[in-house]
Amino acid sequence: MKIEPSYLIHRIGPKIRDLRKEKGILLSDVSEATGISSPMVSKIENGRVVPTLQSLLSLLNVLEVEPEVFFAEINGEPEFSGFLHLKKGDYKHYVKEETAIGFYYQSILERTLDGFSFQVSHITLQPGNTRPKVCTDAFELLYVIKGEMHFYLNDESLLLKEGESLFFDGNIPHVPLNKTAEEVTYVVTYFFGNK
Repeated sequence: MKIEPSYLIHRIGPKIRDLRKEKGILLSDVSEATGISSPMVSKIENGRVVPTLQSLLSLLNVLEVEPEVFFAEINGEPEFSGFLHLKKGDYKHYVKEETAIGFYYQSILERTLDGFSFQVSHITLQPGNTRPKVCTDAFELLYVIKGEMHFYLNDESLLLKEGESLFFDGNIPHVPLNKTAEEVTYVVTYFFGNK
């Protein structure tokens, strides 16, 4: 079986979270059993950081999943035929941070081409959304479809309006906030790979 290294970036964490939830194991129980702090397990599950090999094996051990089974399940991307027609009904809802309020994520596309991985997501921000600043091990390009939001990068505050874009290093702590009375929608592309 051929495993693309870039899968380690955007598929491992969500799969670990899905397996943990399927088995009804609490984040704190995983932390206690592996010695990995709960915040770090959360970051791994949310795709914010890539686990070390030792951490990954510890997590799989607690989840009682053999590595070969785990990788076989996440290595199921079909071959690219030259085009993809993506229908709205096929977008997949996912949770990025369990403690975030007012964020709705839909994955439009996750691909690896020539060893380079990216994910395109549609995000809706409800008025008054909240979460702490986060870091992502990827470059990000976002485009505001509807509304306006305040986007915080470290200590910088940017007002992004409809039709505007922002490209940045996701390792900079960041958070988008909707301070209006209307929903904000935007598309973000995460570019994973060597920096």
